[in-house]
Amino acid sequence: MHCEPESKPPRLIGLSGGIGSGKSTVAALWQELFHVPVADADGISRQLTQPGGAAVAAIGQHFGAEYVGADGAMDRARMRQRVFADAQAKKALEAILHPLIFQALQDLMQQAQARRQTAIVLDIPLLVESAHWRPRLDAVVIVDCSAELQLQRVMQRSQLPAQEVQRILGQQAPRRAKLAAADLVIANGDISLAQLRAQAQRAGDLLQLEQRR
Repeated sequence: MHCEPESKPPRLIGLSGGIGSGKSTVAALWQELFHVPVADADGISRQLTQPGGAAVAAIGQHFGAEYVGADGAMDRARMRQRVFADAQAKKALEAILHPLIFQALQDLMQQAQARRQTAIVLDIPLLVESAHWRPRLDAVVIVDCSAELQLQRVMQRSQLPAQEVQRILGQQAPRRAKLAAADLVIANGDISLAQLRAQAQRAGDLLQLEQRR
């Protein structure tokens, strides 16, 4: 009787970069080029805080009912203002969300293993800023560009004023800290999409992201 060997858990590749760095574009390119599943940590967080989401009750209990809107979702604008101004509030929110995000990720890994997929890319905007992520990852890839280019890109796509974008950038880890955390860097400066695609291809080859179809 022939038994197939048990598949190994998929490797977990963390993908990060500052706002406007092009991280989401790289994630989309990897999906296209290598057919690798990409899990969006922000997307999971939004699901947890939408009406009926698993984190909403704990958020209301810890922060107060005013942080839950009439629709039953977390009031994202109010919470954003709070965590920008209060580091302890940010830690408290992470303490609620991260265990639930990790559980959702564990479920995704089990599904990927059942499909014999060998890797999952986890798109994590604040990977470097949080100590929770690195021990769980097999590799970290940072998409990098200058702060000036980040500012230009974010203002162009969001129509936010420069002061607001700079405030957001100020909440993120400095560029040198992101680069220091990287096992691999994709440089997305003033280059074309074709050039970025070539870098994504090389990085994916090095990480062995190709999935059997």
